[in-house]
Amino acid sequence: MTLDNVIKQVKEKTASFQEGNYEGFLAVQITLTDLNEVFYVEVKDGKLSIEPFEYNDRQANLLISSANFIKLINQKLNSVLAFTTGKLKIDGDIGKATELANLFK
Repeated sequence: MTLDNVIKQVKEKTASFQEGNYEGFLAVQITLTDLNEVFYVEVKDGKLSIEPFEYNDRQANLLISSANFIKLINQKLNSVLAFTTGKLKIDGDIGKATELANLFK
């Protein structure tokens, strides 16, 4: 799996996002541990952005393998279970990580 594949799947999963669906600001970086790559998901002024760059002012950073991240966004891996078993590590605001998960539902 490549970073481009992961980002493509994230964009497909969030394709139904509509401006105004989310109030507030969200900036979460995802570090794909097996690929040693990062990307971010941001919602600012109601607009969703997904970009293959590091986000220095992020609210949270999720550290997870690409395979587990894909399972997570497709709801085939429970986020609480992933966190408690060490498959998912969160650096920063856990609440913002939870808000990110809600974008994929």
